[in-house]
Amino acid sequence: MSERSPEPEGSAVLKVRLLQTDPMLGDVGGNLRTLDALVQKASDRDLVVAPELATHGYHLSEIPDVRPLSPDDPRLLELGRHGPAAVVGFAEALRHHTFNSAALLVDGDARIQRKMFLPTYRGWEERKHFRPGGALHCYDLPKTRISTLICNDAWQPPLPWLAAHGGAEVLVVPVNSAVSHVGLPTSRAWDILLLHAAVVLQTYVVFVNRCGDEGGRQFWGGSRVIHPTGEVLGQLGSEPGELDCQLDLAELRSLRRQWPLLQESRADVVARAALELADEEL
Repeated sequence: MSERSPEPEGSAVLKVRLLQTDPMLGDVGGNLRTLDALVQKASDRDLVVAPELATHGYHLSEIPDVRPLSPDDPRLLELGRHGPAAVVGFAEALRHHTFNSAALLVDGDARIQRKMFLPTYRGWEERKHFRPGGALHCYDLPKTRISTLICNDAWQPPLPWLAAHGGAEVLVVPVNSAVSHVGLPTSRAWDILLLHAAVVLQTYVVFVNRCGDEGGRQFWGGSRVIHPTGEVLGQLGSEPGELDCQLDLAELRSLRRQWPLLQESRADVVARAALELADEEL
């Protein structure tokens, strides 16, 4: 574990714990029990984050009989009753649809973010199993405001921008990233885009990848927390583990005042250009 200490006096500090897990494909009950024990251990934290699809595993085509979870499933809601808020990735059931979702669990309540950009190329088949979400949310916690970008959503430049201009101080990025190449090693691509989001959008970035082997793929872990100056506050390797970090929110707010990079969103310009592009694609 890595801890940024000592805690600054007189400032707002968000204590986070990253859970880099190796979920068992299809063992929803077992994965939930593991997560429950891990969140219970983190009772002194403000926020705990697990990976994308931490309850189900990734290769859902191999387990067609395993059912997605309703957001009001008591086993899922229980994860938010141990003290800290918990962000947990799960396959969500809504009527006859299934979404790749992350639940922000707080005091028995689930606030849902659905993955919007579903990779369906080469060996990735998410659009075959999930319906894309239609909105990006920012949610308030007692100390801060966060937004969750599920894996490929973080690769879409407008979404982190929208989160930051929606008031998010912390970008939570739960992923299932396997060893692969996209013109460069995927792990290196993640290094670049996470650092860019932290510095350009003046946010803390909490990146939580899974680890282990599944479906012939090796998931590389590397979960980390990045300071808005680009400093990596702590990082895990390729094995299951936990990482504690403290996010100095007063320091972030001071940085935003000294260097007001977010002062003008020019959302009007972006909106006009987006509408023009949308019209061209009709």
